[in-house]
Amino acid sequence: MLRPRLGELVLIVVACLAATPANTAGLRFIEVPADAGGPALAGMVWTPCAAPSEVALDGGVVLPGVKDCPVAGNRLPLIVVSHGRRGSFLGHIDTAAALADAGFVVAAINHPGDTASDSSRTDEFSVLVERPADMKRLTDFMLGAWKEAAVLDPKRVGLFGFSRGAYTGLVVIGGNPDFGALAPLCDGDGATTPKCQAIRDGLVPTGAAVHDSRIRAAVLADPPLYEGLFNQERLANVTISILLWRSALGGDGVVPASVDTLEQMLPVRPDFRIVPNSSHFSFLAPCPPKLAEAVPILCTDPPGFDRKAFHSAFNDAAVSFFRTQLK
Repeated sequence: MLRPRLGELVLIVVACLAATPANTAGLRFIEVPADAGGPALAGMVWTPCAAPSEVALDGGVVLPGVKDCPVAGNRLPLIVVSHGRRGSFLGHIDTAAALADAGFVVAAINHPGDTASDSSRTDEFSVLVERPADMKRLTDFMLGAWKEAAVLDPKRVGLFGFSRGAYTGLVVIGGNPDFGALAPLCDGDGATTPKCQAIRDGLVPTGAAVHDSRIRAAVLADPPLYEGLFNQERLANVTISILLWRSALGGDGVVPASVDTLEQMLPVRPDFRIVPNSSHFSFLAPCPPKLAEAVPILCTDPPGFDRKAFHSAFNDAAVSFFRTQLK
């Protein structure tokens, strides 16, 4: 069975331990096999579990859960999770555990080349193109080759995405990005990213985006949407129910006004919620002191913002939304 590398855990897993769920989810590491669609995808699955305990992971890091707990229930809804830029499949463990406690099976994977342990392709177009395909491959695996696939209801599949994961989700559910619209960001001599070089070389991806009609509902938080990447025409096929969140202040490339514009362009208005006094990374799980000291950018909220209290409400809202939309 696939094991996460300790370096990947140090920055992300520990951050999640501050929010231990009332009940404990079953935990399984997974690996979506490499195929013609892309490389192997490392990940984790959270399942409903009736036996609270805790699992010790590599390097002495402890994660609440029950390893390989028998899945409690049948015909269960599935939620697939897409992490943010340079994130990890463990970036939203509190939300995943809350959903599992509520009767959902939750599956998250690392997007190759755009993770905490491997950011080799973070600034390439290839990541933006392949991320939606990664999510489709994850759903294929969970509904097909996963050894517990028989407990899932293939007609009840949802998606959760944060930051670049929210962009990923928007494409999966029907959005068609115009990568050529990013060209103005590359004006000037200082724009030397691989994407800018591809634009200068005339190598902007123009192929059809990967969509997945099995996704029936989506929770999207703080998508980083540059001007022109999507318009009403390119969002015309996004017709499923969406719970759309944005931070009050943005950050890490997210401009709050662009999320407001997205809300107006969607053909079916989403349930749109703005989190007062929040910043972009407020959507990550609450940080314990050691992580806050090691990576303050991920853990520092605006003065007066209570991340733990917010996540309690945020997770409850995600559970309620998916229960309603995937009933």
